[in-house]
Amino acid sequence: MKERIVSRIENLRRRMKQAGADLCLITGEDYHLSEYPGKYFGTREFFSGFTGSAGVLLISREEVWFFTDGRYFTQAEYELEGTGISLMKSGTKGVPTVKEHIEVLSRSKKYFVIAFDGRTVSAHTGCSIAEIPDVRVIPDFDPVGDMWGDRPAFPCSESFVLDLKYAGETAVSKLTRIKESMMEAGAEIHVIASLDDTAWTLNMRGRDVDCNPVFMSYLLIEPEEAVLFIQEKALTQEVKNHLNDAGVSVRDYKDFYPVCEEKKKEGKVFLADKRRVNYRTFNIIKDGETVIKENPSVLFKAVKNETEIRNLTDIHREDGACVTRLMMWVKEYANSEITEMDAASFVDAQRKKISDFYDLSFPTISAYGANAAMMHYSATPENNALIKDKGMLLVDSGGQYLRGTTDVTRTFAVGEVTDEMKKAFTLTLKGMLSLSDTVFLEGCSGYSLDILARGALWKEGIDYRCGTGHGVGFMLNVHEGPNAFRWKYVPGVSEIAQLQPGMITTDEPGVYEEGKYGIRLENELLCEKAFENEYGTFLRFRTLTLAPVDLDLVDTWYMNEDDLERLNNYHKTVREELMPLMSDDRERKLLERYTREIGH
Repeated sequence: MKERIVSRIENLRRRMKQAGADLCLITGEDYHLSEYPGKYFGTREFFSGFTGSAGVLLISREEVWFFTDGRYFTQAEYELEGTGISLMKSGTKGVPTVKEHIEVLSRSKKYFVIAFDGRTVSAHTGCSIAEIPDVRVIPDFDPVGDMWGDRPAFPCSESFVLDLKYAGETAVSKLTRIKESMMEAGAEIHVIASLDDTAWTLNMRGRDVDCNPVFMSYLLIEPEEAVLFIQEKALTQEVKNHLNDAGVSVRDYKDFYPVCEEKKKEGKVFLADKRRVNYRTFNIIKDGETVIKENPSVLFKAVKNETEIRNLTDIHREDGACVTRLMMWVKEYANSEITEMDAASFVDAQRKKISDFYDLSFPTISAYGANAAMMHYSATPENNALIKDKGMLLVDSGGQYLRGTTDVTRTFAVGEVTDEMKKAFTLTLKGMLSLSDTVFLEGCSGYSLDILARGALWKEGIDYRCGTGHGVGFMLNVHEGPNAFRWKYVPGVSEIAQLQPGMITTDEPGVYEEGKYGIRLENELLCEKAFENEYGTFLRFRTLTLAPVDLDLVDTWYMNEDDLERLNNYHKTVREELMPLMSDDRERKLLERYTREIGH
């Protein structure tokens, strides 16, 4: 495999030379900037071997650099070994950003040319690079060309309508709200390229992206009409009727760019989100008057309505029962030749038994021992570790159901554990419970609250190289903006969004000791109104996730009375909610033991 990577890079360099390019930028995204693009868009992996979901490849005539964040440092080191690709650990001391690195390289020549496929680069990134002095971009360069002989087919699945009993608001109502936002911004036409925004707006779903129930499409919204650009094969008669009732006309997916050209010639004022439209689209519309603004639907869909909240509360019970049964199974069979993949298969099979299960919300992460130090580790038949009678197993998993999307992580003791492991686990638990139990003034963002999750770890000089939590969609992308928990604001990269009632955000601190172990605990939190007084409106969180925390890893030495009360109260809720779902006396007794009250 490593030899093939080297050969592919050399072939790419020959094509770069023919195009007159000094550098080639490869993002690994699809035409809609999706976090998890389909296999057709695996260009980054094709040229690097890296299988993670985040990273940028930069190829010059002599060198290759790969930029990724702290979630993937360990994985990238392993997967890039032997390829000659230099790993750039983004966010660490002395490591430049992609743009900064290009700026340094560009100073070596007065006229510097960088090539990329503008369909797979965000408008924000493309414009940022094009603004570098003495740099010229070639935005229509296809890195793959005809090299990828067995390239997977372009994704196209049948889309379907998400019933109102799940969505809670009609497509007509959503379109009306978006049009009102457009009018307020002074825009005449809104370009939506992000797949989850289109799916939410139209109450439709599909299977074009693994684990994300979306479909390849673009949406143009004007005051009097809306046009969906979609592949004909993706349309059923039910969907056609649904779109017609919503006042949405349909055109072929390939017509999108020509229609944008036509609208620009008409002098339309476009509303575009530079982080959610690609560079090619923005290049078409930018010469006219353009309102640069976040898609209105981003905030609309982040605030779940009463129907969605009711469905999510319901599905989290059944989903939590699956995780609880995984815990029972792991505890019983950890010494019986089971592997990481066996554990993943077990919890996946449990979810598939739920009546409205649609898909996993991401490929299950099942990581034993040192493998768990890689935040997004993926077990394969080649590296599938045997779970022994010592240490810990981390399982991060979730499901896509018609009633909503789940994401939960638990770390289990599978035998003898060290005092160091128990300390790290308990400090992680303290942070998770502290954040979930806070009351805060309306107007706070996730940056205001992140310290609550990290505080106990920071006191010990420990940190984790990622955010504490992300927004979660409703039967949509498991990672959804704009709400998140972050400790550090990075201008131009991070988003600052006030937390609002109805938003769902994960709470997932952890400890990752390379070569030793990894710990993560993750619950989903629903933001709710708490009370009002002379100081304003106060908000709080309600924990949606219902699954026991492994008490075999808790060391009460590190917990105060507040910590113990929070844990006991959480376990009391888990016990009460899940007990009716336990299938026999054995399961009921185990749940009782797993959620027992503890003290000093």
